[in-house]
Amino acid sequence: MASYSYELKIPKERIAILIGKDGEVKKSIEADTNTKINIDSNEGDIFIYGSDALGLYTSREVIKSIGRGFNPEIAKLLLKQDYIFEVISLQDYTGKSKNALLRLKGRVIGKDGKSRRLIEELSESYISVYGKSIGIIGTAESVSLAKRAIDALLRGSTHANVYKWLEKKRRELKKRAIEM
Repeated sequence: MASYSYELKIPKERIAILIGKDGEVKKSIEADTNTKINIDSNEGDIFIYGSDALGLYTSREVIKSIGRGFNPEIAKLLLKQDYIFEVISLQDYTGKSKNALLRLKGRVIGKDGKSRRLIEELSESYISVYGKSIGIIGTAESVSLAKRAIDALLRGSTHANVYKWLEKKRRELKKRAIEM
């Protein structure tokens, strides 16, 4: 049987979250994806081994999303077939300026996290603003909505217009679901 391996790096401060209390998170990812995960805590290097290519890919996506700031319980939604993980790099919008980066993160998060929460509710997805990126987890359709909304905010659209657009899209989706 062919064996595959994959190597990735996550921020060192996210390693403990990936391992979990008594190694529970790591063990459950291994069990759910039929893979073996080795972690180099000093470097933040993660090595994934397995004979099932899909399990390997899923394990990698779950680990990447934990590395991008997601809670392991939300990251594990990626074990479901219809869930995907998408990352938006804030550097695509700012260049290297630290102030611009903080301003854009602030636009997406909003006062007391209100903007992020509203986008999550209206798009039915999960959003993590961490480091120089924004991660989104949800169904393909919900991730697509959240991504367009976040992109609009990052490009300078007003919050009100973005929420209106999201509400309209959500109504259309609900209407389509009823008609099916």
